[in-house]
Amino acid sequence: MLILAIDTALDACSAAVLDTEAGTMLAQESLPMKRGHAEALMPLIARVIKAAGVAFTALDRIAVTTGPGSFTGLRVGLAAARGIALAAAKPVVGLTTLTAYAAPHVSESSRRPIISAIDARHDHVYLQVASGNGATLVRPAVVPIIEALDAARFGPPRIVGNAARIIADRWPADAEPPVLVDPQPAPDIAWVAWLGAAVSPESAPARPYYLRPPDAKPATNALARAVPAS
Repeated sequence: MLILAIDTALDACSAAVLDTEAGTMLAQESLPMKRGHAEALMPLIARVIKAAGVAFTALDRIAVTTGPGSFTGLRVGLAAARGIALAAAKPVVGLTTLTAYAAPHVSESSRRPIISAIDARHDHVYLQVASGNGATLVRPAVVPIIEALDAARFGPPRIVGNAARIIADRWPADAEPPVLVDPQPAPDIAWVAWLGAAVSPESAPARPYYLRPPDAKPATNALARAVPAS
């Protein structure tokens, strides 16, 4: 399966072409940026497609990040993915940035929780907590940073995302410290591609995943809604 992956939801403009049968990333490019995704994306995709040596019509699927993230940025990626999918008559799937951040750290043998955290500004973060094997501990939510620190109860975590350092710097002194802090400004586009191969258009639609609309008051006490242990 040939997957074109696109990410513009946070502080990078990225694209990649993955050949799942060969287990090879044919081409990828990522440009750090906070603004300007709309101008940069289509030329970047053109370069990646050319470097991969494939035609748009040869693609089997387009994968795109859906948020949470920049309202403007993620719409740029979604519009491009939908446009390419329509023109090439290919399916398109959406992946959340929180899941893409966590994906490289999921392991069936790991017991360390994974905290995905994205800066939501105003002393809040977009948050998701997973067990080491990927099972959900805390569903995606936007919470105050002080509330996010309640995730310390799950044990020493791996903290990933552009707010990872923010969380780590305020980690409770009486809790076991994080075993990993990975403050990437955006998810690894290669993992967006691999996740795109693992889902279906029915289970992972390519539509914005906001968690909150602009100017809305963030929800609180999200960690109280942690998934109970089975």
